[in-house]
Amino acid sequence: MILGMIILASTDAISKYLTVTFAVIQILWIRYMVFAVIGTLVVLKKHGVSGLRTKRPFAQILRGLLLTGTNCMAVFALSLMPIADAHAILAMAPLLVTAASAPLLGEIISLKRWMAVLFGFLGVIIILRPGIGVFDPIALIPLGVAVMFSAYTILTKVISRDDTNETTLFYTGIVGLVSLSFIGPFFWIDPSMANWFWLLLAALFGSLAHVFIITALHLAPASALQPFNYTMLIWATFLGYLVFGDFPDEWTVTGAAAIVISGLLAWHWERKGI
Repeated sequence: MILGMIILASTDAISKYLTVTFAVIQILWIRYMVFAVIGTLVVLKKHGVSGLRTKRPFAQILRGLLLTGTNCMAVFALSLMPIADAHAILAMAPLLVTAASAPLLGEIISLKRWMAVLFGFLGVIIILRPGIGVFDPIALIPLGVAVMFSAYTILTKVISRDDTNETTLFYTGIVGLVSLSFIGPFFWIDPSMANWFWLLLAALFGSLAHVFIITALHLAPASALQPFNYTMLIWATFLGYLVFGDFPDEWTVTGAAAIVISGLLAWHWERKGI
């Protein structure tokens, strides 16, 4: 999960750089072309043609569409705001997974863990600062991404009960490729050789990250993996400063700290069974 988060943050940094030249749809269309090829090769090598069959076709399609929409919204948000600010809000996703684990996965959530979730929402409010003259509606986009990514995580965990990692990887790539192929050609700009390098690197990184994430969710409970999601925020902040010269303001740092602390507390109490 740590490797998946670091690679995803790196993918976001490359995608943010590419949005200066290319539309979000084209960046992701190329990413899913590579993703679909890798997913197909992996499942055929491991399971043959039988690996293409899924026991949960509708869940796989819904999960693939959720991730595609999440990626589109995330890259669009990154084109409009500093990468660290976006990831500070995205850090809410593990807490949303905790909250959703009760009704969707049947996990028991204690009062203390619900309090941690509410404290995390307070951190989001600190970052957004609605009603005091500095609220930026664009900041709601990564919040929507966090909601969708938490739904994607829950669905990944549910699907892992019946389908193999390789089958899930295959459908992740195919669903994204098919859905974006309807609109991708309308946004195409011919890349230079240098841009092809960055486009393909982002695609390879994105595919590799999801291999790690899917494997992690297959091997461990979603709630147990929660703390490791925050490595993405640390790495994204570092890359934002190193590559783009951006560093979050004190309000964003305070809100992000509240979100991370609440997430770690929720994880600690879950491990202790309280």
